[in-house]
Amino acid sequence: MAVRLVALDIDGTLLPFAGPFRGRLSPRLRAAVTALAEGGCAVVLASGRMLPGALRVARDLGLHSPIVAQEGCVTATAAGAITRETRIDPALALDVVRWARARGHASEWFGTHRYAASEESEATRVYGEMCGVAPEYHPAPETLGIVPNGVGVLSDDGRSAAVHRALAERHGDALTLLDFPQVTVAVAPGASKGSALALVARDLGVRREQTLAIGDSVNDASMLAWAGCGLAVAGADRHARGAADETLPDETDAVARVLEELLTG
Repeated sequence: MAVRLVALDIDGTLLPFAGPFRGRLSPRLRAAVTALAEGGCAVVLASGRMLPGALRVARDLGLHSPIVAQEGCVTATAAGAITRETRIDPALALDVVRWARARGHASEWFGTHRYAASEESEATRVYGEMCGVAPEYHPAPETLGIVPNGVGVLSDDGRSAAVHRALAERHGDALTLLDFPQVTVAVAPGASKGSALALVARDLGVRREQTLAIGDSVNDASMLAWAGCGLAVAGADRHARGAADETLPDETDAVARVLEELLTG
């Protein structure tokens, strides 16, 4: 069955973390995305970035399909109009940041358009730049009046597993936890790229088996598992590889090649 919707992660997928096109779109990939969209395929960006950062990439590519942002907490039109928000329980968000503070961890608190952290760091600066949002720094970010979509506990590779275990034991299925190298993110149970992609596909009248998704990280695993075909890039983490139907070879422009094959298939 022909693919009618392609869901693409941004960072680590469209914008590689390494190689000759590190942090930017290759001309070949840009051309393939444009050709797919012009041919009538819905090209949906599905990103961990906040909406402004995802919109910036979509507009650069000239896309007109819906956007999935902020780990699936937010969906929006190509014009930036929010169509859905999945928010974390504020009481649980408050408990997570207080738990983090009591154990000496910095924390972050993010809404749809605002991002706050208890301490400035390289991780918070980079995330703010990716998202196109200026981070707000305050020892207690929960006091800044931001309605939370999610929260995060900042740590490192050596401590993130322990943070995850502790929060899972504390809150069980009341939270979805995503482990990145420098932060463990907590969002609502219904918030994921997979669930957001399912809703976008339904709105567009696209069947599950007519979708293809490509990603690289833990926050992509749900959409790789949901899509009719899920592909992990060569440098993907174990979560993405485990959820994908296939892992792409470690070659320049592997994602572009897949999209080109859709055009000629």
